[in-house]
Amino acid sequence: MKNKEYQLVIVGYGGMGSYHAKQLLKENKNINVVGTYDVMEERKAASITDGYKAYESLTAVLADDDVDFVLIATPNDVHKEIAIAALNAKKHVICEKPVTIYSEELVEIMQAAKLNDRTFIVHQNRRWDEDFLTIKKVYDEQIIGEVFHIESRVQGANGIPGDWRHLKEFGGGMVLDWGVHLLDQLLFMVDSKITSVYAQLSYVLGDEVDDGFQAFITFENGTTSLVEVGTTNFVQLPRWYTKGTQGTAVIHDWDINGKIVTQNLGENIEAPKPIKAGQGLTKTMAPPSEKAVSTLELPKVEKTMESFYDNVVSVVEGKAEPIVKNDEVLRVLQLIETIFKAAELNEVIKDFDKTRSHV
Repeated sequence: MKNKEYQLVIVGYGGMGSYHAKQLLKENKNINVVGTYDVMEERKAASITDGYKAYESLTAVLADDDVDFVLIATPNDVHKEIAIAALNAKKHVICEKPVTIYSEELVEIMQAAKLNDRTFIVHQNRRWDEDFLTIKKVYDEQIIGEVFHIESRVQGANGIPGDWRHLKEFGGGMVLDWGVHLLDQLLFMVDSKITSVYAQLSYVLGDEVDDGFQAFITFENGTTSLVEVGTTNFVQLPRWYTKGTQGTAVIHDWDINGKIVTQNLGENIEAPKPIKAGQGLTKTMAPPSEKAVSTLELPKVEKTMESFYDNVVSVVEGKAEPIVKNDEVLRVLQLIETIFKAAELNEVIKDFDKTRSHV
C-alpha cells in the first residue's frame, strides 16, 4: 500500500526555508514541497529557479485546498500570526525556532492547533545532533557515574549574523537564536525541575540585542549547568564539558573529538605526588598517577529516534507522539524569559518550575 503524500508550502524562502526544501528531498518521501511564499522578489525568483511555485500572497497559500502543510521560516516576530492563520485554514504547521518571541504567543498557537484539530510542531532539530546524543548517552547510562555538572557552549568570532538578527523587534540576539537550541537540549536531557536561574548577557558589539550570554541553571536533582553562547570568541572552549562522580567527559566540537577519563579505585593506586606550580608546590592540582585513571573513547550513538520529518508524518497519522512536544517548547521559552529577567535584575531567580504557567 502506497504511503499518503502530503503537499507542503514554505513561507519564507531564505536560508532556513531553502534548507528545509533540500532536507525534505533527502530525508522524507511523504512530504512534497510544492511551493513557497516570500515577500522578497529575489527569493520568489530563487524559488522558481529551484522548481517551486511562487505564491503571490499568504492568503493564496491558505486558500489552496491541496496544501496540507505550511512550514514557517520567516523572522521570529511574525511566526504567531502566520501559524494561527494557517491552523485556522486547516493546515498542519511546522515552525522554525524560536517558535515565538514571547511564551504567551505560543500558548495562543497551541490553542488554535487544538481548536482546529491540526498538528503544530517546532523544528528543534538539534535534539538530533550527534554531539548532544553522545553526551546524553553519557548522562543517561552514567558512564562517568552520576553526572552533577554540565557545560554546554557554542562560540564563534563572527559577531551576530546579518539582517534582522541584530534587531530586538524581530526577536534577534543570541539567547533566542542559539540559546533556544542549547536550552532545549539541556531540558530534554535532564529530567528534573529547575530550582534556580542566573544569567549574564553580553552587549560588547554595541547592538540592541545580546551578542552572547552565560546562564547558570540548577536542577532539583542537584545537577548544575552552565550554558554559554559567544560571538566574540577567537579561541573556543569545549562544546561539552561534563563532570560525574566517577569521571569527566569532554567533547571539543561537532566532529565529536573528545574523550572520557574515569577514576580507577583500588588499594594499589598511588597518591598524587606534589608538582611545582608557578612559585609553589601543589598536590591538589597535580595530575593523577597513571594507574589512577583510564582514558576511554566517547560512546557510539545508535539511531534511536525517528527523523524530525518522519516523526511529523507519524504524528499527523496518529502513529506516534511528537518528539518535540509543544509543552516542552513552552518550558524552554519561559526559561528564556527568566534568563532575560535574571540578567536585567542581576538576581538569581528561584523555583522556576514552581512559578511558571502551564497549559
